[in-house]
Amino acid sequence: MKARNIDRLIDIMAQLRHPTDGCPWDVEQDFKSIAPYTIEEAYEVADAIERDDRDGLREELGDLLLQVVFHARMAEEEKSFDFEDVAGAIADKLVRRHPHVFDVENHDPDATLRDAWESQKAEERARKSETRGEEPSLLDDVPIALPSLTRAEKLQKRAARGGFDWASIGPVLEKIEEELGELRAEIDGRGSADQLADEMGDLLFSCVNLARHLKIDPEFALRGTNAKFENRFRHVEGSLRTDGRQMDKVSLDDLEALWQQAKTTAP
Repeated sequence: MKARNIDRLIDIMAQLRHPTDGCPWDVEQDFKSIAPYTIEEAYEVADAIERDDRDGLREELGDLLLQVVFHARMAEEEKSFDFEDVAGAIADKLVRRHPHVFDVENHDPDATLRDAWESQKAEERARKSETRGEEPSLLDDVPIALPSLTRAEKLQKRAARGGFDWASIGPVLEKIEEELGELRAEIDGRGSADQLADEMGDLLFSCVNLARHLKIDPEFALRGTNAKFENRFRHVEGSLRTDGRQMDKVSLDDLEALWQQAKTTAP
């Protein structure tokens, strides 16, 4: 019987981590040194999806799976857990969070799927807090390593579940104006770099709140704007090359004219 590829991958990772016969680079890695690669691979998966590239997606998912196997192998070496434990834990969690599928007899048919899901997550967070000897919080387990816009949105959503939220968009817009005013005051008063950063952060957090109330993913929205800026800027560069001009030798007024032109021709 042919071995499953997942078993083959686990065996390959074990060989790469062999202290004497493995790859020196793989052997010297630890959880912290590998973490940045794990995050990078997750972004590359998202990028392949964004480009609708199925071959690329298959490859990037493999790279991301390697990260899981790598972390699991290091944990197995220190006798914390192994890949089987990782797979078992997520399987158990999925069953636990889907009683409407796996425990129909005991499932409350009047409970919405979202309520059931959130209830299970809340119970899990409470158990983790108890294990750590901490008081539970709605904000528990919002990963610090998330992109800041995404983390801000998640923190706000968690707080909103406890009723800590505005009921309409009006106060959200007023808060943005308030934060913008405070940033202006620091700029006019020549505030320190830390003060400016603090007010800038408050403004960005409020903008994320507006996006959340509009049901817009702020990370997705900014990615779209980044792509739009890149396309238009490349158009400006192309126009300058066609004319034989260098950007740093062109007036700001001329660049603005090219930018306005790009807005009508570049998506």
